[in-house]
Amino acid sequence: MTEATLGLDLDALNALDAGDFVDALGSTFEHSPWVAEGASAARPFASIDQLHAAMMAVVQGAPRDTQIAFLCGHPELAGKEAVAGTMTRDSVGEQASAGLNALSPAEIGELRELNARYRERHGFPFIIAVRRHSKAEIFSLLRNRLAQGSDTELTEALNQIAAITRLRVQAKVAA
Repeated sequence: MTEATLGLDLDALNALDAGDFVDALGSTFEHSPWVAEGASAARPFASIDQLHAAMMAVVQGAPRDTQIAFLCGHPELAGKEAVAGTMTRDSVGEQASAGLNALSPAEIGELRELNARYRERHGFPFIIAVRRHSKAEIFSLLRNRLAQGSDTELTEALNQIAAITRLRVQAKVAA
């Protein structure tokens, strides 16, 4: 079984061995198969919501330094990973959904500057569930969140991860 398996039903997912479970869901949380590995022990799941909650519990229960390292594994919006073509398929689609793959040179310059300031201030990249926002909203929220404290931003980044990954789990697993 590979992570490319989509539409796996919940009963089948519950029946997988731990390795196949991680193969099926390991990419859901950006470059962090340890999340699926940790959630595997909470099976069986009665619903997609329960599955996602178990995965988020793994992230929420991780030490702060692990959470920050986890956030640092996420690509910046229209950042170097996008330019290099090294983002995950999920991230490419998500960023394109908000038009971040078709920015003007001025927008690219502004976004890079805001990303750098955000990372310098908080120690991790700006995270937002881009599928829920327009390009203009993303720029506005990035500017506004720059002023927040890092503890507040860590919490907000994890909340955004929850929104992003809930959509990803729903796309991969049939109820």
